[in-house]
Amino acid sequence: MRLKPAKQLFFAGCLLIISITSTAQFAPPAGQPGTEATHADSNVFVGWAAQCEIVRGPVKIDQEALGEASYGNATDARLKADNIAVSLGDGGWATLTFEYALWDGPGADFAVFENSFSDDFLELAFVEVSSNGMNFFRFPAISLTGSEAQIDGFGLLDATKVDRLAGKYRALYGTPFDLADLKDNVGLNTEKVTHVRIIDVVGSIDPAYARYDEAGRIINDPWPTPFPSSGFDLDAVGVIHDQRNLGVDPNTTRQFRIYPNPAIETVYLENPDQIGVTATYVCDAFGRRLIKAGDGTPVQINISTLAPGLYLIECVASDLHVYQKFVKQ
Repeated sequence: MRLKPAKQLFFAGCLLIISITSTAQFAPPAGQPGTEATHADSNVFVGWAAQCEIVRGPVKIDQEALGEASYGNATDARLKADNIAVSLGDGGWATLTFEYALWDGPGADFAVFENSFSDDFLELAFVEVSSNGMNFFRFPAISLTGSEAQIDGFGLLDATKVDRLAGKYRALYGTPFDLADLKDNVGLNTEKVTHVRIIDVVGSIDPAYARYDEAGRIINDPWPTPFPSSGFDLDAVGVIHDQRNLGVDPNTTRQFRIYPNPAIETVYLENPDQIGVTATYVCDAFGRRLIKAGDGTPVQINISTLAPGLYLIECVASDLHVYQKFVKQ
């Protein structure tokens, strides 16, 4: 049967979408170019979770008679990451609070630490936040692992197929989260987040127990793990932006024009509002300055030495700092 041109285009488009989805690649494991993994000793962290409450799940969700996870205590998820964790069990969760509220600063705002012993034995969790302790909003998780076959209790995952799920990285390396991903949720004040909730994804591909990502895909991770240390093992939540380092006016409407975006070798910056900029920098996703730009109109910045990933341009004016994101390909 010969397809009409319109149908040919339709099927070609479908194949392209399938191809892009199957090859989509997110940040790789710690130590690799383009990783977002952040070590617990990094100076981007200004604080750590102060309190933690947990609701444990069973060690095997389809056999609740086996009991709940029991490894560790809620206090093990407080303060700095130290590879001493509390296990949540299948579908269990932890709710953490902080000395100071978190806010949506430039790039990532906090990071979640698990205690994996390797780059590919990964136990995953959803991450939610709240600005009142009652209404929680979930980061849009993505899992491209597939659900054709169950990953067994000692099976392995590819971190590049997972995004916006805690547990992507090995022990002492946090998975970062950016509150900007949730800024359009009515009922959430991203400038004053008081609670972070970590929820084990279970990992079973049985529809009776499965959990799903933002696009409705089953999240497949090592299961079952019928041990006291079942499920996500929460080590810590590190704070990158809280009310103590509110150094940027979050309500500013002043903007710069960055082009091209994404960029490969050079990025340009225009200043249409003629703001009195005294310095311009390229920063990593945590706001750490990497490149100082020269003068000129428009500002021209060579980014050829940067690894592919998400970056910020910081413009320093007399009364504030303005940040805008761009992607290096």
